[in-house]
Amino acid sequence: MLTPGQRHDVTQAEVLLEGYRADAVVADRGYDANWLVAQIEASGAEAVIPAKRNRRVLREYDANLYADRNKIERLFGRLKHYRRVATRYEKLGRNYLAFVHLAATMTLLL
Repeated sequence: MLTPGQRHDVTQAEVLLEGYRADAVVADRGYDANWLVAQIEASGAEAVIPAKRNRRVLREYDANLYADRNKIERLFGRLKHYRRVATRYEKLGRNYLAFVHLAATMTLLL
């Protein structure tokens, strides 16, 4: 799913989670919203989302499972080494996605 750069990702989380069955959903602090955590738990999954610092009641989360999120962050960091991905030269979403696939393939091969 490709959204405008100024839109926050948490607005699309509900759509992304529809139709998937998971044991756990791992996300960063930006996804710490009561409605999202409730939706994740209603689906039977564990919400592995650290609480925002301004929360009065902190929620517990599995720190070991959250640490695996680092692997995904490193992948995005490697993809951004390709200037076309980082600056989004492509105007059409399908062309951008095609180049992301190409960059991911090249990253896996190197």
